[in-house]
Amino acid sequence: MTLNTPLKTKLKTLASAIALSIATAGTLSACQPSNIKAQALNTQKQADSIANKAFSEFSESFIDQLWQLYPGTAVYVGFYKYDNLLPIPNTETQQKELAFYKQQLALLMAINPDTLSAKNASDFYILKNDLESGIWAMTKLKNAQWDPSTYNVAGVFGIILNTPYKPLNNRLKTIIERMENIPAYYQAAQKNLTNPTLPHTQLALQQSKGALDLFEKSIAQKMASSTLSKQDKQLFSQRLSASSAAINGYIHWLDKKALALEKSTAAKDFRIGKDLYEQKFKYDIFSSYTAEELFNKAVSEKKRVHQEMIKIADKLWPKYFKGTEKPANKLVMIKAVIDHISVNHVKRDNFVDSIKAQIPELEAFVLKHDLITMDKDKPLVVRETPLYQRGFAGASINSPGPYDAAANTYYNVTPLDNFNDQQAESYLREYNHWLLQILNIHEAVPGHYTQLVHSNKSKSLVKSIFGNGAMVEGWAVYTERMMLEEGYGDNEPELWLTYYKWNLRTIMNFILDYSIQVNGLTESEALDMMVNQAFQEPAEAQGKWRRATLSQVQLTSYFTGYSEIYQLREELKKATGDKFNLKDFHDHFLSFGSAPVPIIKDLMFDDYVNSHK
Repeated sequence: MTLNTPLKTKLKTLASAIALSIATAGTLSACQPSNIKAQALNTQKQADSIANKAFSEFSESFIDQLWQLYPGTAVYVGFYKYDNLLPIPNTETQQKELAFYKQQLALLMAINPDTLSAKNASDFYILKNDLESGIWAMTKLKNAQWDPSTYNVAGVFGIILNTPYKPLNNRLKTIIERMENIPAYYQAAQKNLTNPTLPHTQLALQQSKGALDLFEKSIAQKMASSTLSKQDKQLFSQRLSASSAAINGYIHWLDKKALALEKSTAAKDFRIGKDLYEQKFKYDIFSSYTAEELFNKAVSEKKRVHQEMIKIADKLWPKYFKGTEKPANKLVMIKAVIDHISVNHVKRDNFVDSIKAQIPELEAFVLKHDLITMDKDKPLVVRETPLYQRGFAGASINSPGPYDAAANTYYNVTPLDNFNDQQAESYLREYNHWLLQILNIHEAVPGHYTQLVHSNKSKSLVKSIFGNGAMVEGWAVYTERMMLEEGYGDNEPELWLTYYKWNLRTIMNFILDYSIQVNGLTESEALDMMVNQAFQEPAEAQGKWRRATLSQVQLTSYFTGYSEIYQLREELKKATGDKFNLKDFHDHFLSFGSAPVPIIKDLMFDDYVNSHK
């Protein structure tokens, strides 16, 4: 992200007290030089103290007002003060949100970041980016008009039901209270959706059916077995009936809309185009580069990884194809080796259990090699992905957030229940014996789970709450390579080949997302690219195409963050030589929460170098 003045200057330089000293120049002229310097320094410290106090007060006030405006988002980060509120997304609410963002941005810009400490200056730019992003989304992107999947109440209700932040009966009463606005919520959603896209309508249809299941089964069962009063249960029954009717009405509306969109030749394209894409990339990713620059870098990196894979496949060929001539096309050779070793996978019924069993092995390796500080008191729970969250990614992490850091972190794994035998086999070949290990490194240890535990310990609430996607995803991708570099898997060539295939997916994520959203890449072209150039199984490629039609920019976060983190590590290695310590780097890097990598670099580089001379 390009700032008006260099970020490093903003973060490292405190404002001089020259302007303040002018007013007292007459007095100072009669003083000795040492006294002048002392008084000027004291004046500067006072000014800096006032500015830092003003910023702290602003950020605290902003965050509290934000949670009142978005109580559901607050629940996701473990702040439950407003858990009983379900705002109705009508025009009045939207206008209130926009006015709030504009007002808060004006208040923030009244503070001069040059007068702030490094910690507060970095928080300043994170909040500035968030506020500008919010205004841009509401006034330019306008996804509330074309993305029906943004309207889904289930997630917050699921957290309230399953997180023991207060007694169950109290949480059930909160659920009853919150359900009051569900009918009005879905009425407003239908009114807002003036121009929905087909892929987002289909996703909303699938997830809304999962939402219905949450209320009519999971919540209803908990209510029935609870010790709530008869009156409470009667009220729940009334609101469940109204909520079910509202969600069913939304499902019916989406179903009709999807049928109409399938037949329409004038339906809105899910692609947002280059201008909106670059703008969204700037706000969402907060990189030192533009999207186009990183796209070109990804294309170059794809070529490099192909060369590494050719070397490994050449060595493995005699092991698996003794007496068979190698294909002249090197990519065909790589694919043949990958296809051959991919038959080594778990059974479909053991998919979730096999992931559960591998997490302790990864933790043991990290501790044995002293790679990063681990907190055994923060639980990781591997579970089947709730129905209302399915349809977007096969594996994901739900972190409790900084306000309730002791709560469970969930590793969601989607079972293969909805796959036929052919689809399941394709999926399992993709997530074979070796790749499943890389997936668990990425999602769990020392990837997302480990990073988010550290993030929740950050002294900056701003950095913990407004996590940067490129840093979060980039860290998970970085740890995959780091673990293999440190000897995980005993340098097994099959594991390295599979890693490069996985890493190629990270690279291809960027190329694919940019090519689809900006260059108009078609489905057949995208599938060919993923299967024949990235060696993905058809089921995985099809899922990635679907994901790229449902989101924009998010798929670029992996390669962007990974590139910038790895580059930072190598620069620090060069600057500190044999004094470099990997665990120190990891712990220091993660101590800044989920801040954008460019900000972390400016905050930690000099300190790390000075402490490792």
